[in-house]
Amino acid sequence: MPLARVGCYVPAGRYPLPSSLLMTAIPARTAGVPEVIVCCPRPDAAVFAAAIEAGADRLFRIGGAHAIAAMAYGTRTVPRVDKIVGPGNRWVSAAKSLVSSDCGIDFYAGPTEILIVTASGSPSWIAADLLAQAEHDPDARAVLITTSVRFATRVAGEIARQMPATGPARQSIARHGGIIVCKSMNDAIALANDAAAEHVVAGNESIARRVVNAGAVFVGGWTAQVAGDYAIGSNHVLPTAGAARFRGGLNAADFVKLISVQRLTKRGLHSIGRTVTTLARSEGLEAHARSIETRTGN
Repeated sequence: MPLARVGCYVPAGRYPLPSSLLMTAIPARTAGVPEVIVCCPRPDAAVFAAAIEAGADRLFRIGGAHAIAAMAYGTRTVPRVDKIVGPGNRWVSAAKSLVSSDCGIDFYAGPTEILIVTASGSPSWIAADLLAQAEHDPDARAVLITTSVRFATRVAGEIARQMPATGPARQSIARHGGIIVCKSMNDAIALANDAAAEHVVAGNESIARRVVNAGAVFVGGWTAQVAGDYAIGSNHVLPTAGAARFRGGLNAADFVKLISVQRLTKRGLHSIGRTVTTLARSEGLEAHARSIETRTGN
């Protein structure tokens, strides 16, 4: 059964992200959700167009923790939703965590993470991929794990060369970026699986087959992680902060709930009655057992 009303959060940062709206509202509509609410602090023309194309019902120009609270509990103008989905910064993630006992959430979807595991490749491409994630947010995490000191040095040089003059990338790399050199690829892959990052870029198929904890895996130099943001096809609202240990990305199943409907006939209850009463009494729940026996006469 689809949820009745879903709230989609669209982060702004320097620019709003219409792609995140498409990746939340479209699977909600596909699952049959009848009402989709959107919150974005600074929607531009692209966000409004995405909202129309995705079939959103209402869009509110609010953001941050207060937007999460408004959707979770409702206000005079913002209706209360059954579930809040979508990425955001650490404040949005913290707010989702705080309201999760009162309103459903998808998972922690931000700040963004990229983890590249490879011993070879184009240093220029790898540096560009790391900076592409770092430009999202000062709290974004962009890390390379490799087995070659020489390769690590070349990538570090490319990062310095390509570093943009403005924006959050420099701060992100300084605070949360890094290059880790492991003794072996076994150690590198084990470290990647422990990290359970949102995006894991594997240098080749052999590495990719051994990555078991990741929001999404991108295989080989041509599978640019940024292509997954917009065009490859899988949903790009992905778990962060280690949540990839127990789930993958957002999908239509996140917008439905399973309700068990059970029926027994008189004959059916008699046939299982002794099983139920035996188990109930083994747990010390005499009233449970009597609930069956008042019907069966046993």
